[in-house]
Amino acid sequence: MKRSFLRQSLAFVMVAGSLLAGQFAYAQEETPDALIKRISVEVLDSVKADKSVRSGDLAKVIALVDTRVMPNVNFQRMTASAVGPAWRQATPEQQKRLQDEFKILLVRSYAGALGQVTDQSIVIKPLRIAPEDKEVMVRTEIKGKGDAIQLDYRLEKTPGQGAGWKIYNINVLGVWLVETYKTQFAQEINAKGLDGLITTLTDRNKANAKKA
Repeated sequence: MKRSFLRQSLAFVMVAGSLLAGQFAYAQEETPDALIKRISVEVLDSVKADKSVRSGDLAKVIALVDTRVMPNVNFQRMTASAVGPAWRQATPEQQKRLQDEFKILLVRSYAGALGQVTDQSIVIKPLRIAPEDKEVMVRTEIKGKGDAIQLDYRLEKTPGQGAGWKIYNINVLGVWLVETYKTQFAQEINAKGLDGLITTLTDRNKANAKKA
């Protein structure tokens, strides 16, 4: 009886501990709108504090994107969606090259936008989300001098290690980033194949580097 009571008590403690741990993790989980606000504030503050970033220093911009933005992005999904059906036929090496070159292309565009940052602030629109939702859209506005800029994010809830909300598409002034590049990439793939698209992206990045 005593052993049985001890086993039952131990089981109860373990179950209770698991439930409390689950509740704590749920309470600590960052909501998608809170995530977007945090990233936006961190990036804007970093840009305002560093003149070299505002001037387009690519190494500094890449470091900022890598540390503040990329850990919160499902970049593989973003690249795969932009490449379209051909992604499934790509080799692991081709997929890596596509992600690398696409990232450089986006970062250079990002660098140009950062040069315009002065006194902008971020406004997060109200978000309705149910506990079972796995994908959401967070709507925001960048406010400063002139008209407000619409900037929306699509996020997915990822399971497993590194679980949490990840960005996989961005909408600027009504234009979704992935859909824009998907059209361009499809034309390149139809004309030159996947290797042709990789070459085009590489050449474009090299040309942009020379201009910079």
